Amino acid sequence: MLKILKDLKIVILLCLTLGLAPFFPEPHVWGKLKWVWGGAKGMQIQDWFDLVMHGFPFVLLICLIIIKLFKKNAS
Repeated sequence: MLKILKDLKIVILLCLTLGLAPFFPEPHVWGKLKWVWGGAKGMQIQDWFDLVMHGFPFVLLICLIIIKLFKKNAS
């Protein structure tokens, strides 16, 4: 994995910028998740790609937290 993607500060910054942009009227990823939870009717391929793009920083953050927790428990 790239060194920069292992830095928790960078990943949090990615979550706050790319993950939540645009911020108004609601974060974009939140709107897409509500759409998926509502049945994803009418979603096209670009909507799914958009969800992956805006959701990736949060998935990366969760993975880093899990890795750090396991490293602490293994020590």
